Amino acid sequence: MEATALSVGKSVLDGAIGYAKSAFAEEVALQLGVRRDQVFITNELEMMKAFLESAHGEGADDKVVKVWVKQVRDMAYDVEDCLQEFAVRLNKQSWWRIRRKMLDRRRVAKQMKELRANVEDVSQRNTRYSLIKGSGSKAATYTAAEQSSITSAALFGIDEARRAAKQEKSQVDLVQMINEEENNLRVIAVWGTSGGLGQTSIVRKAYENPDIESKFSCRAWVRLMHPFDPKDFVQSMVEQFNAAGGVNVLLRKKKTVQELTNKFEQYVNEKRYLIVINDLSTIEEWDRVKKCFPNNNMGSRIIVSTTQVEVASLCAGQGSVASELKQFSAGQNIYAFHDKGSQDATDLINEGSSSNTASTSTANKSTVPTCEISEENTVKKSLTRIRTMVAALEESHLVGREKEKSEIIKLVTGQATGQFEVITVWGMGGLGKTTLVKDIYQSQELSDIFDNRACVTVMRPFNLEELLRSLFMQLDRESSEKKDVVGLMSSTKNTLLLMSLAELIKELAKLFQTKRCLIVLDDVLSTAEWDRIEPIFHEMRKTIRIIVTTREESIAKHCCSQKQENIYKLKDLEYKDAHDLFTKKVFKGTVDLDKQYPELVQPAKLILKKCDQLPLAIVTIACFLATQPKAPLEWRKLSEHLSAELEMNPQLGTIRTVLMRSYDGLPYHLKSCFLYMPIFPEDHRVGRGRLARRWSAEGYCREVRGKSAEEMADSYFMELIARSMILPPQESIRCTKGIDSCQVHDLMREIGISKSMEENLVFTLEQGCSTNSQVTMRHLAISSNWEGDQNEFESMVDVSRVRSLTVFGKWKSFFISDRMRLLRVLDLEDATGLLDHHLKHIGKFLHLRYLSLRGCGGIFHLPDLLGNLRQLETLDIRGTNVVMLPKTIIKLLKLKSLRAGEVLLDEDVSYEEIIDDFPKVMRTRLCILPIFSLECYLFWCAPRRMDADMTRHDVCAFFCCVILPVVAMHLDRYGVLVPRGMKKLKSLHTLGVVNIGRRGKAVLKDIKGLIQLRKLGVTGVNKENGQELCSAILGLSRLESLSIRSEGRPGLCGCLDGTFSFPENLQSLKLYGNLVKLPEWVQGLKNLVKLKLRSSSISEPDAAIQVLGILPNLAFLHLLGKSFVGEEVRLNFPREMFPSMIVLELELEVVLRAVKFEQGATPRLELLKFCNVRINSDSLSGLASLSGLKEIVTSTYLEDVRAAVAENLNRPLVRSWSSE
Repeated sequence: MEATALSVGKSVLDGAIGYAKSAFAEEVALQLGVRRDQVFITNELEMMKAFLESAHGEGADDKVVKVWVKQVRDMAYDVEDCLQEFAVRLNKQSWWRIRRKMLDRRRVAKQMKELRANVEDVSQRNTRYSLIKGSGSKAATYTAAEQSSITSAALFGIDEARRAAKQEKSQVDLVQMINEEENNLRVIAVWGTSGGLGQTSIVRKAYENPDIESKFSCRAWVRLMHPFDPKDFVQSMVEQFNAAGGVNVLLRKKKTVQELTNKFEQYVNEKRYLIVINDLSTIEEWDRVKKCFPNNNMGSRIIVSTTQVEVASLCAGQGSVASELKQFSAGQNIYAFHDKGSQDATDLINEGSSSNTASTSTANKSTVPTCEISEENTVKKSLTRIRTMVAALEESHLVGREKEKSEIIKLVTGQATGQFEVITVWGMGGLGKTTLVKDIYQSQELSDIFDNRACVTVMRPFNLEELLRSLFMQLDRESSEKKDVVGLMSSTKNTLLLMSLAELIKELAKLFQTKRCLIVLDDVLSTAEWDRIEPIFHEMRKTIRIIVTTREESIAKHCCSQKQENIYKLKDLEYKDAHDLFTKKVFKGTVDLDKQYPELVQPAKLILKKCDQLPLAIVTIACFLATQPKAPLEWRKLSEHLSAELEMNPQLGTIRTVLMRSYDGLPYHLKSCFLYMPIFPEDHRVGRGRLARRWSAEGYCREVRGKSAEEMADSYFMELIARSMILPPQESIRCTKGIDSCQVHDLMREIGISKSMEENLVFTLEQGCSTNSQVTMRHLAISSNWEGDQNEFESMVDVSRVRSLTVFGKWKSFFISDRMRLLRVLDLEDATGLLDHHLKHIGKFLHLRYLSLRGCGGIFHLPDLLGNLRQLETLDIRGTNVVMLPKTIIKLLKLKSLRAGEVLLDEDVSYEEIIDDFPKVMRTRLCILPIFSLECYLFWCAPRRMDADMTRHDVCAFFCCVILPVVAMHLDRYGVLVPRGMKKLKSLHTLGVVNIGRRGKAVLKDIKGLIQLRKLGVTGVNKENGQELCSAILGLSRLESLSIRSEGRPGLCGCLDGTFSFPENLQSLKLYGNLVKLPEWVQGLKNLVKLKLRSSSISEPDAAIQVLGILPNLAFLHLLGKSFVGEEVRLNFPREMFPSMIVLELELEVVLRAVKFEQGATPRLELLKFCNVRINSDSLSGLASLSGLKEIVTSTYLEDVRAAVAENLNRPLVRSWSSE
């Protein structure tokens, strides 16, 4: 699991290396004469990335390494910033080109030398302190290990041991510790600050002490081999035991596994033994080893030697203490971890043996593995607390999960197929997957069906042999019970321990031949783990059922690749169930808050909102509050400061621990993307495309094997969705891609905020925030509730390194300044108070890649300086009043996405229809223009009547750039006019909405040359340019989405006629405007997935339905306002039509006389929407035959719709449109 510092460091290095190695950077370096420095820096960056990869495995938690990693990260930022700064400055046009280039050479040469020196210093720092193995001498490595141990001293009692040794002026003797009179088995773990130096000597001296030799008749010294081999391990000890007994002849005979087992058990059960285990490196190794050694109550001892302080502490058991041992030299500090004095050391061994022991329930005919079901065996000191909280969760399993339990049991008991069945339950951490599956596992319904059951938590690191051993022990219940009776259970365990993988599989196969088995595999974390598990069961009997729990959708799908219907997504609790669970835990019973504690109702709502119906969070916080005063103020404080409480309050630490597992499991590129999310406010829904384009602009993703950076970013979005790190909205089937936006769970967002602040990534300026010094960050977000002034802003924020600025709420002119020279992303979507004059210096931000002014209605004009933004990739001006783009737009050769136009919903309202409201004598342009001119003059005299920040310049821009063109050229304001030369923008893949009503043929000629276009929107279509438009579209072979609009009459009628063969990749089509009938080419769109019609005025609905019904992939059909003409419309969906349709939306603004679904029509329809449609129960028929229907949404006639769907066996949800 990778530390945040490493993840961010590698992500930034990727960006710096990618740019440093680019052909453009090399060309710049050559021109400026710094090629040698550029090559050196590139090579050093690649070496640093390799060191970071090493740090992932060995030093991620070392504070010294973390400091170095952060230095590498900051240096990588500087490298990328400098190289790009050189590039954009060199590319900038100037009349004084020669003189400027000479000055640039001198300045760049100086900066490159400084940069090279900085890179060299950071690189040498790794060697100087030997932070990563392989980068320095062996002696230096010990120094690094010692530094690492010092940072861990306070956590494991080392500081206390040092203080005790100084105060008492004495150190503990290992021989004395071994000789202490105590009959119980005792474990002593030895660890040193010098990375192992001196440990072997001090342990060996005690091992060979004559007094020790006389007291322990069985002694063995074993070095643990990697990978661990149980047979070699036991054989080594048996040989040493035999040698000590003087029977060397036994070594000449090769022993079987059973002979080794019997001989070993004879020694450890009947004699006092001393075992030294050297080079133990992980707690998982200890968990396997300790099972071999029973407590024979003869004073036996185990000495563990390890270089890991945490492993030493855990081997000695919970509650252990550290004592400093006598040392051979002043430079060595060696410590022994052991139990406190006479404290019984059997707890550790008992814990180890019980971990594989099952509590048997005769009534249920099952074996319940108590520790594996409750929680993964973690190596943290908070293990007891975690188990306690899991137990609390298990007590609440019946609250709000009855439906889910029933549905999963139905899947488990479903009709058997020829192979074993797999059911996967997936969802984000803390939803209670393990708790729910355990309850199902123990249910009476399944105990009558399955002869044997087993439940195993997949441990980390993954060990297939251990997993199969645990399965066998639980499934072989009958033989295990018999062996317990005669005292042979210990022998069986040790025999299992020595079995090879092939032998284990063979034994399981025998068991499955005669038994009907249910297996639960809890917490599968990767497809690789499943790929190793699945083949073992693949050829076995069909009577096996396997339930898998996982956090990731991709893993769930992989496990159920043969039967996707067996995938079950566990959702959060309904609010009522969450409320009931919360009150039950707080008050230890059922309580009516409204009546008994009315003052706590609002604070409880705030806490539940923070928990977002997550069971783990609800139970943990409720259990904490149960011990606190029932005071509204205390509850409100907890809600407001939950982020700090999660970190500081040990009683709430379980929430963070569980959720952090999801975060820790992310690869580094996804960590960077997730840490970007705190930019957006709580509960803010973020568009999928907006995120993908921003991530791409930030350099979080790059082109890979033909996939563009934005496509890679989109795949990252879906991967975060699949891992439940970000959550889709409730309505997740409204767009062609399925999920069009996301939110972050409040608690996951708190983790993101905490981690991003650690790395100085994101800082949010909001009400109540304060700081003693300027904050340096890469991403600045300004909340809508911040009301500070310019002095406060400048005193709090250092903007010199800001790469992105995002404003929510009211814009203030001082938010942006010339010091933001590294700005890449400027996102002002829906900001209020933004006006034209605020953008007059926009051309200075030469690094800008993403500019969004979406929803800023005060923007009427874009300055010509926009052409200076040569790095710009995304320009979004939808929802502004811009109707013409500046001529300099054609200089933006890297522009990939250009989106413009207002959202107008009624194509029937045209310019002519608007001026119809004027008196007849005033309808000419000569009259209309003076009227608007007079109004403009009045506002020019008093501009603040329109807006408090509006200047006279803004008023003039509004008249000249909006009113005058619209009136003079009869423009519709849905799209924008573009200049000639748009064909130069070869990188464009999204363009819309372009008004082709003026200079249409020239514009369409330019569009025809944009062969990379995937999304195109046009308006102003008429009979003069309609055929040209169709011809232009034919050449856009990559086009996936097309929107065509025309307002008024005749609209699109006759404009799109003809037999055209549109691009076969076309998946989305929107036709807005008067059509009368569908164009002939529509029936050839075999890959069309989504179709929207609005204001189409189609006169023959049946003919249109026949054409659309044969489209094989049409999944989303939206028939919106005035799609059909006539006072009363009948829609009939014939048999076998619309085979792929999932969503049908009808918003026709007419009386629907009949909507009929024939048997076999729309077999996959899931969502049916009626809006502004007058219907009743008599007009709806065939709804009962819609086998896939899940939901109906209607704006009116709710009861009539319910009556019409009453006979549908799916019992689809019927709800009001207003509740969305």
